[in-house]
Amino acid sequence: MVKKPITILHLQESLASLAQIFVNDAFGTAHRAHASTEGVATFLPAVSGLLIEKELSVLGGALENPKRPLVVVLGGAKVSDKIGVVNNLLNIAHTILIGGGMMFTFIKAMGGHVGKSKVDNTHLDFCKEVLKKAKQKHVQIVIAQDCVAGDALSENSNTKVVASNKIPDDLMGLDIGPKSIKEFETILKKAGTVVWNGPLGVFEWDKFAAGTNSVATTIAASKVISIVCGGDTAFAVTKLNIGEKFTHISTGGGASLEFFEGKDLPGIAALNNKR
Repeated sequence: MVKKPITILHLQESLASLAQIFVNDAFGTAHRAHASTEGVATFLPAVSGLLIEKELSVLGGALENPKRPLVVVLGGAKVSDKIGVVNNLLNIAHTILIGGGMMFTFIKAMGGHVGKSKVDNTHLDFCKEVLKKAKQKHVQIVIAQDCVAGDALSENSNTKVVASNKIPDDLMGLDIGPKSIKEFETILKKAGTVVWNGPLGVFEWDKFAAGTNSVATTIAASKVISIVCGGDTAFAVTKLNIGEKFTHISTGGGASLEFFEGKDLPGIAALNNKR
């Protein structure tokens, strides 16, 4: 006898048959329409757990009614990961600080020379448009003006501090430089709310961790509402043993990014009582 394959609907019904109420506390999967989250919620009274309640309260507060000025710190390697976030936060942010690998795509879009640094050539026009929109909306975008450049993507790389828009052909940017660190620190100390996603360099290697560590310790020492999103950023903070000094470290990297894009999260939207 050939067994019929189990469909998603059957799986959802089977899981729902095991309970009378569904409590979802997995914010990290809230941006995915899974049978075990969104699906079950269509068959049972469904509510959020305390963790999701906190995530929605803190992240929602940053979007809807942030203590100002709102400063957003964006790092990481890819511009493509931040497209929706940047477009949405341009409507509410006072200042956006840009470091990490993604800064070199912005710098190239502005006509700078970035050597061997990682660049997303498919999003140069997007970067130009962001800079244009920011000017129209009176949002200050600060891109790291100098960087620690190396001759290889290695912890043993030979390094040199150079202007971010004048990187020699044989070097690549691997961290923000000392001038940028001071500039970022000055802005962060005046913030009311800080939202941070993405490390500002290859922080896993001490030689390129100064930018990320400086931003982390500056935020931690400030009386500011501070929100960390993304696994790499959360790891950088906890590695320094200062996690408890932040207002909130989100448990969902992808979920928090989509939340800040202004998207409805399927795992949350399916709940009867979200907060």
